[in-house]
Amino acid sequence: MDGGMWAASGRCSGGNGHVSVRGIFLPARTHNFARLQISAAVPVRIGVDLTEMSQRPVKTLIVDDEPVARRVLRQGLEFFPDVEVIGEAENGKEALQKIGAMAPDLVFLDLQMPVMSGFEVIRGLGSAPLPVIVIVTAFDQHAIQAFEAGAIDYLLKPVSEERLQKAVERAKSLLSRPIEIANQLARMAAVNPSVSAAKSRKIVGRAGTDYVLLDVDDVLAFQAERELVWIVTARQRLLATQSLRNIQDRLAETEFQRVHRNAIVNVNHIRKMSALTSQRWLITLSNGLQLVVSKRQARSVRDILHW
Repeated sequence: MDGGMWAASGRCSGGNGHVSVRGIFLPARTHNFARLQISAAVPVRIGVDLTEMSQRPVKTLIVDDEPVARRVLRQGLEFFPDVEVIGEAENGKEALQKIGAMAPDLVFLDLQMPVMSGFEVIRGLGSAPLPVIVIVTAFDQHAIQAFEAGAIDYLLKPVSEERLQKAVERAKSLLSRPIEIANQLARMAAVNPSVSAAKSRKIVGRAGTDYVLLDVDDVLAFQAERELVWIVTARQRLLATQSLRNIQDRLAETEFQRVHRNAIVNVNHIRKMSALTSQRWLITLSNGLQLVVSKRQARSVRDILHW
């Protein structure tokens, strides 16, 4: 640089000692700084200390209303020594609170959550510092919408180790570019997923140690038995990963209807309704399963079936 030099951070040597220079503009002439003569004739070595920045772990928040999904993602991130999971959130409201309080560098955000979706969380983000957002979803149409809008990356459930590693690497490459982060979040905030896309989401069931992704149309009903919730298909029953109440919220405005405090059914699979009393019904599903409709829910079921 003609006429001077800029020491961003580091140690400048001159004479018989050293002086630490941070953000000091030193013209190319002799200066008396901290009782040390620095002359333009003396070679000056300037270095930027990035050790602290490179060693600081990436503070990460996991947002998903499914406890199993949060646990699986947390376990996957344990293999990354430079990633520190500082917290979890089970809904959008909690996510916004924790993002504001914890200031994470990276957020793994589920898109399909009751009450407040992942897109609504993005729209609710406040001022800087803004985190890098990696979308996590069980439905690829949502992921495509987010990615086309500028998401740094998206992960489809169940998340593979290889894809998780790529997502972390991409996120880390963006951490030093806050303007780019803000621009991407602004584009994603403008996304308005269609209702039909929301209805086409995947449902996750558990069979032993395996997790199975089911199409909505393949699910006939959800049945609660004490603390367990079963997903009923034409050929098998799988354990659900969340409560019946959460399932009802997630499937609002779809073909699923609560028929009893212990059951939710897919009305497209109802084959027969038989009157037990004036206010109670017995419904038969396409696989032969019979369920009693409670008095409170009987009118809602008839309305959906256009009776």
